[in-house]
Parts: sequence; structure tokens; C-alpha cells
Amino acid sequence: MQHFLSITDFSADELWQFLRQAKELKDELKNTGHNQPILKGKTLGMVFQKPSLRTRVSFEVGMLHLGGHALYLSPNEIGLGGRESVPDVARVLSGYVDGIMARVFAHQHILQLAEYSRVPVINGLSDYDHPCQALADIFTLWEHFGRVEGLKMAYVGDGNNVATSLITLMAKLGGHFSIATPPGYELPAEVVTAARHLAEETNAMISVTHNPAEAVTGADVIYTDVWTSMGQEKESQERLKVFPPYQINSQLLAQAGSQAVVMHCLPAHRGEEITDEVADGTQSLLFPQAENRLHAQKGILALLLG
Repeated sequence: MQHFLSITDFSADELWQFLRQAKELKDELKNTGHNQPILKGKTLGMVFQKPSLRTRVSFEVGMLHLGGHALYLSPNEIGLGGRESVPDVARVLSGYVDGIMARVFAHQHILQLAEYSRVPVINGLSDYDHPCQALADIFTLWEHFGRVEGLKMAYVGDGNNVATSLITLMAKLGGHFSIATPPGYELPAEVVTAARHLAEETNAMISVTHNPAEAVTGADVIYTDVWTSMGQEKESQERLKVFPPYQINSQLLAQAGSQAVVMHCLPAHRGEEITDEVADGTQSLLFPQAENRLHAQKGILALLLG
């Protein structure tokens, strides 16, 4: 496994390797208070075009737990694709560090980093997808339900990068996925088509609708994200007019039933895509989900850099 760029790059068996490694490292930390320093002497360069809480801290602490080091490189320090070309950044950094994690706007920058790097590259987020988040989310579901196959995830909101990774990962692992978006904010057609092809092999069901109540009926988990992602700020006022019917509130949650759990990749705009009552309620997995970013990413780091 040379890079971690997109869920589409991996087989179900390889994805389960990451998940099992994450579980092993989480259990080790819980039982002994520390992890073995399997990345002793290794350094991760972390390139950021977008700000982050969970991505930065989880990767930095993850490297620390595994005996390595992480270097934070802010947008102004590099000017990725501006001050310095992406290929040049990749070639320079890979002469210094053992791995590169990048959180960028354009997915093409992730692909270029991987093309020109001599060390593993991890997609910490791009405008196309967010594979690290999706892996942590599925790890959380596996931990909570004891399985992924046969679970139904209902995603309600914007058809964004997180939804792209989730529909692909659920289809690969045999989980059902329904998504409700406002008209004009759907997932890209090619993403849905590819997921449906994957689902044929795993007996998963993929459904697309504009009706939130329809999407969440029978769901084991309801997932949402912000209505306006970073880079879309100019659309914010228009989106605030369109998305209120897609809010995750107690009324919509009741459509799924008492067994359903709620997830959000955070940060949450409380009172917009999710209410306080749901985010802080007994069916919420928001904060176990956030914690599992650390463990899932340690699984990625261990397999790529170990």
C-alpha cells in the first residue's frame, strides 16, 4: 500500500486491513496506556491548505503515539501550487520525510503529490473526497454495531466529498446507503454509478432521493455534514434558503427509529444541519466518531509507514 488517496483505490480486504489495524492499536492503547513505537524515527510532513482541528491533531498525536514525529506546514509556508509547484513540493518534501499528509482544495493536487513523491501520500481531505474521515466513520459503526455488512446509512444534506467517500466505502463493504439532497446538490452521477456497480458485487442497496424522510426510513445511522463547505462561502446565503428541510432534528430522527444513531464529521453548525437536541442526545455518535479519527489514522500510518 503505497498511498492512501481515495477509497476507490482499495479492495474490501485492504480496507478491512486498515480497520483491523486501527482496532488493534486502539485496543493496545486502552489496555496498556501506550502503543509500541513502530514508527520510531519516522517523520510525517503535514501540508495544509485548509484549516483543521481533527485532521491535524489526530495525525500529529497518532505519530506521537507510534513513536514518530509530525511537522505542520501551514498554507503560507508552502503556497502549494502557487509559490511552488505541486511536483516540486512533492520532490522536495519526500527527500526530508517518510510520509506526506495533505489537506487541500483541488483533488488534482493530491494526485500530483502522489505522482512525484518518493514516499507515501495520504489524502487528509480534498474537494473530491475525504477517505480518512470515511474510514473513521465505518470503524465507529463496526465498533458500535459489530458489523458493517447489511447496515443502512442514510446521508442527508449536501452531496459533498464526505458523501462521496461514504457511499463508496459502504458499497465496497456491503452496507446499504441512501442519500437525500436538495435538487441541484446531488452527488456526481459518476460517483453514484460507480457505487451501484460495487454494490452489485456485495448485495448492497444504493438509493438516491430528494426526500429526507424516505432516505432515513429503516436507517441504522443518519449522517449529515455542513451545508456550506470550505471554499463555498459565496454560496452560503443561497444554501441557507435551500437546505432547512434537510436538518437532522428529533422529528426526522423519529422516522428512523430508536435504534438509529446519528453521525456528523464536524465541525457542526448547530441549529443549521443538526439541532443541539440530536447532536447531544442519546443516539449521537458524534464524539466517539471524532475520537476514532485518531485510531483510524493510526491504522493508516502503521500500514503505510511501518
